[in-house]
Amino acid sequence: MSLTRDRILSVLSSVALPDNGDLASRDMIRALTVDGGNVSFVIEAPSPEVAAGLEPQRKAAEAAVAALDGVEKVTVILTAHGASKPAPQKPAPNLRVGGHPTPQAGPQKIAGVDRVIAIASGKGGVGKSTVSSNLAVALAASGRKVGLLDADILGPSQALMMGVTEKPTSSDGKQLDPVKAHGVEIMSVGAIVDPDQAVVWRGPMLMGTLQQFAFQVNWGDLDVLIVDLPPGTGDVQLTLSQKVEMTGALVVSTPQDVALLDARKAVDMFHKVNIPVLGMIENMSSYICPNCGHEAHLFGEGGVAKEAEKIGAPLLAQLPLSLDVRLAGDAGKPVALTDSATGEAYRALAADLVARGIA
Repeated sequence: MSLTRDRILSVLSSVALPDNGDLASRDMIRALTVDGGNVSFVIEAPSPEVAAGLEPQRKAAEAAVAALDGVEKVTVILTAHGASKPAPQKPAPNLRVGGHPTPQAGPQKIAGVDRVIAIASGKGGVGKSTVSSNLAVALAASGRKVGLLDADILGPSQALMMGVTEKPTSSDGKQLDPVKAHGVEIMSVGAIVDPDQAVVWRGPMLMGTLQQFAFQVNWGDLDVLIVDLPPGTGDVQLTLSQKVEMTGALVVSTPQDVALLDARKAVDMFHKVNIPVLGMIENMSSYICPNCGHEAHLFGEGGVAKEAEKIGAPLLAQLPLSLDVRLAGDAGKPVALTDSATGEAYRALAADLVARGIA
């Protein structure tokens, strides 16, 4: 009997839920993919609180599908629709985030940090923050000591994507202690302000916050600090180049012309401020239909490879467009933690950066 979606859903209907019903009848199965003998799917709970109690059902679903004839490998991700409510915590004493920058004599090294890599894009919406979080997690899983600085101060997303619910603290009132998740040290405005509150700051406050996150955080000894930049070529990018000794930058783009137009501007900016462009990453490179297996290039094909060749930088990865990425990011559990094809792509990217001496 061949493996079909209906056959797998039929088996999943046998996995009962604690509050009655089953995984199939309650419509909790997402992104079900059958590729030969490989089966993957997502169990999406209505909330993180419900998801926290469904690990036995995840294991039961994995075992039930694995027992089917013809199944060679099963990948099951447990996620949730929506984010957990952060636990109330007191702010770090005597520390104010959002002040103006202080005078500094040129770029300086961040104490204890070996390499500082900026992840940039000229245009928003190309998945730069997703690449940043997953690359940080993949590097940490490979044994590197990794930090993640969310420099997109007006639109911070790393707290949500990394599943951070606690606020940074301070033991001495002078330095912030980063929050740790998935083996990565994290600092983000998103972990400090109310998630529904807009950060309405002018340039000087953005610059001061970035300087504070670089030099007033107890990063410890890190092999690499990943800096998730906002899109564009503005205050934050200039401040980073003027204040921090940078190893280099990775530029993320989709293959489409409108994204590449702005990616070129990001590359030009780094050249002007003497930060090496270490490579380019093509995100949303292709999409494989979970029903028929057809591969489609929704945003064009080969554009980033041509651009990388033009500027003399390596094309480091071509990352797929996948529903798993969105579900995992919304749940605060980056897809790089999974055994999926996308997770493997991020682990391969991390291994390549290590092999090249970049990270």
